[in-house]
Amino acid sequence: MTIQLLADTPPWDWPRTAGDTISACLQNPKSPLEDRQIAAELAGDLIVMNDSIAELLLSIIGNASEPEELRATAAIALGPALEEADTADYEDEFEDPVISEPVFEKIRQTLQAVHDDRNAPKFLRRRALEAAVRSPQPWHNDAIQSAWSSGDSDWKLTSVFAMRHVPGSYDAPILEALKSKDEDMHFEAVSAAGAKELDKAWPHVSALLSADTDKDLLLAAIEAASSIRPKEAISLLYDLSDSIEDEEVQEAIDEAIMMARGQLGEFDEDEFDEDEFDEDGDDDGENQEPITKRPK
Repeated sequence: MTIQLLADTPPWDWPRTAGDTISACLQNPKSPLEDRQIAAELAGDLIVMNDSIAELLLSIIGNASEPEELRATAAIALGPALEEADTADYEDEFEDPVISEPVFEKIRQTLQAVHDDRNAPKFLRRRALEAAVRSPQPWHNDAIQSAWSSGDSDWKLTSVFAMRHVPGSYDAPILEALKSKDEDMHFEAVSAAGAKELDKAWPHVSALLSADTDKDLLLAAIEAASSIRPKEAISLLYDLSDSIEDEEVQEAIDEAIMMARGQLGEFDEDEFDEDEFDEDGDDDGENQEPITKRPK
């Protein structure tokens, strides 16, 4: 299977040789840059990620002769593995992270070194920080503050993205970023407000729960609202569901309502009717109601 075909195939349907195909493309300098870019993106999927692929991505990041865009994509691709490893207990024999602990530490050290290298391309340094914050470390707070106060719009965008992943109070910059007319900055600010459960952002976020809001921004607002004020969000999300037909948005609303109700402790065992299951105990789907059906 070619890289292009892999990109058009859901990861759960990839063949067992997918990792080999991705690695071969990344290592072949004669492959079109577009294909290598796609391969670097696909390499970040946890289905194929392992020590070998992680080391390959690290070698690309550290090779100044490689195209800047490819190095930056390789850095971002390490983010999911970092996040998984960050929550793993390497001493637990029942846990099996996709990367080993030594490689995990090597990735963290490499990304910090790239970010701190003032001679490295700005785009690469930004992507290194954006990947690194998936496994929060003490140096990230200073890096975020420096990026936000730099006056550089690109670095400020990176800083707001990073704020949602790193512990700390970033209320003032997030609230300021919510006022931005830049679409990317606005999107990241809404996502950060949700991640931080920033109550002061509620009037802004709740106002975005409208069918007139751009779809990507609306999806971010749906998720954020359920985190900031789950009780109020549920009512607004039901109203939104009645006014919009987009399937992806409806699925996001379902998930957000479920998350909000979970935060409020509204789920219990009695909520699931035994009649919803067939004789084998499997959910046959025939009796299910969408979450967005209003409670009686």
